Amino acid sequence: MQSLWMLVASLLFACMGVCVKFAVETHSAVEITFYRSFISLILMFGLVRLQRVPLATPHWRWQISRGIVGFSALFAYFYAITLLPLATAVTLNYTSAIFLALYLALAGMKMRLGILGALAVGLVGVVLLLKPTLNADQLVGGLIGLASGVVAGMAYFSVRELGARGEPETRTVFYFSLVSSICAGIWLGFSSLHAVDLRSGLLLLGVASFATVAQLAMTRAYTRGKTLMSAALAYSTVIFSSLFGAVFWGEVMDASAWFAIGLIILSGIAATHFSRASPVEQD
Repeated sequence: MQSLWMLVASLLFACMGVCVKFAVETHSAVEITFYRSFISLILMFGLVRLQRVPLATPHWRWQISRGIVGFSALFAYFYAITLLPLATAVTLNYTSAIFLALYLALAGMKMRLGILGALAVGLVGVVLLLKPTLNADQLVGGLIGLASGVVAGMAYFSVRELGARGEPETRTVFYFSLVSSICAGIWLGFSSLHAVDLRSGLLLLGVASFATVAQLAMTRAYTRGKTLMSAALAYSTVIFSSLFGAVFWGEVMDASAWFAIGLIILSGIAATHFSRASPVEQD
């Protein structure tokens, strides 16, 4: 079953989160974002050349806007990981599926009862997750994590639009890495840059490598497997992250937190299903 590639992707994304959480001991979130994007840019350039995909694009405005939005989501996600338990940060980021459904509705998709129900369940899950698991000093991290989901949903909407316009996915990922590298590089020009030693270098390489290979596995799952099953299996990242969090940092969530996570996962799967069931109306 090709959808099982999503389990590989989920494990690798969880490994990326572990590397981020360790790397923040010596580097800021924007530094980690830069290295993740720049290393991925090198890897994607090699893949684009290997596949002989032209870099010229007629949709450069969409590519730039997608890159800026994607950079914002990535930075917010990494920053949330530094402030929150790993599984909590991952779950809040995965609200992107819920917000993607909302953006599709705003773009013309009919708001069916199923979509409204999914959004309501997701909202309840987010409120329950933020309230019992976060104390006052973690509330900012929780809001940043939720913001990463909001902006990531916007980024996925842009990717959907680029795909509908015939843009190759490898070219889209290349431009995302390029724009994200530029944005992070400009930010670093006005902030401090920490030296990279062997340990931190391996961690930063791990962030980029795990993320890039995970994206390829995720793409294989979505293109060759069943979309809804792949979307459901994607949430196994939360399970892997909770296990890693318990092993490395002793992060253990109570039953109420897991109930909230379950609601968010159910909402995301339902939103994915009903988004596919209702075609977007084109003018």
